Amino acid sequence: MIGPSIVLSAVLAVFHVSLYVLIRGRTGARLPLLLLAAFLGAWAGDSIGGRLGADPLQVGDYSVLTASLVAWLGIGAIAVLGVLGSVGGPEAEARQ
Repeated sequence: MIGPSIVLSAVLAVFHVSLYVLIRGRTGARLPLLLLAAFLGAWAGDSIGGRLGADPLQVGDYSVLTASLVAWLGIGAIAVLGVLGSVGGPEAEARQ
């Protein structure tokens, strides 16, 4: 049985990655990695927020604010690794 935490984390991950793509403009082949990192970050953030118990924005037992923050940390980590790992560095990515 799938718990509500997994479903809400997936919805939150899709929302935040969509917002990231809207801001950034494109992601290329990194989209699956961004979705995975945002999902795992949101799921971990919910767990952290539940343990701390200090999240002001909750939906039931789901800690939305903490999950969102950790999801953005995951998105940021993939974005930084993508820039560092690209052939030619940031200059080559800017020319594309």
